Amino acid sequence: MKTAIFLAALLAAGTTSAFAQTAAPAQQAAPAKPYVAPPWTYKTKQLNRAEVDALLAKPGEVLVLDVRRPDELITRGSFPVFLSIQFGEVEKYLAYIPKDRSIITVSNRAHRAGDIGDKLTAKGYKIAGAAGSLDYEDQGGKVARITAPAPRAAAN
Repeated sequence: MKTAIFLAALLAAGTTSAFAQTAAPAQQAAPAKPYVAPPWTYKTKQLNRAEVDALLAKPGEVLVLDVRRPDELITRGSFPVFLSIQFGEVEKYLAYIPKDRSIITVSNRAHRAGDIGDKLTAKGYKIAGAAGSLDYEDQGGKVARITAPAPRAAAN
């Protein structure tokens, strides 16, 4: 019995090294392709970093409305102060959006933000433009990183 186990272990060790010697080299990962934005189809102006920074320099006059999901805010970050209403719920929470400020709508690449910007403009809101937080970072801007809240302790 001991001889059979020893022989099996010896064969396993020999075949492992033989396979390792004939294994194909690992392939290099393909370089990441740069992001190519789809065409802008919204009436709302798409803002670049300089335009966003100029608007953010007037905090008493502007509101940042981020329409992304909470998981996107945590993984991607956002501007330091913002109102978070998810894309599909903006109509439901219109009463929380002030009409006396210019509004920057925000999403990852600005397309959901552009869509919401058009809808809010039609309802009489002052939309300064739509911004993508990823586009803003690609242009050298810095966004605030958001930490997920700690899980709540179970009630006893």
